[in-house]
Amino acid sequence: MSELIRRRDATQATLDAVKGKPFRLGRNDCARIAAAHLRRMGHRVKLPASGSYASPRTAMKALKDRGFADLLEAMDGMGFERIAPAAALVGDVLALPTASSIGCLVVVLTNGRALGFVDDFAEASVIQPVEYAAAWRVPYAR
Repeated sequence: MSELIRRRDATQATLDAVKGKPFRLGRNDCARIAAAHLRRMGHRVKLPASGSYASPRTAMKALKDRGFADLLEAMDGMGFERIAPAAALVGDVLALPTASSIGCLVVVLTNGRALGFVDDFAEASVIQPVEYAAAWRVPYAR
């Protein structure tokens, strides 16, 4: 099976698992979506236990305790290659501009779409971003 098909299948599984779930910081948030997706892509991800942070302040503390200023630094810290957002493939991860100092991560779908929690939606949604803060190539590693 080709890597693109594996990427597609892992991304579809992520979409199926989270689409429509309500935002709950520490339980259903962009870091948890990205982490679940990275695991499906065969990568090890260490997150604080579900529910161990529930506010922006405690989420930032959890990041800082791991040595990161925000989610972008955490993605860089995992060793993923930064790429141009326009070069992103199904299954890659994007960071979107947000008012939050934590950052906002979404999973690339197809046709310019992405999956995640964003400022204007109360649940995990398929969106079409028009601005980007960063992008990472996430190789299929299983």
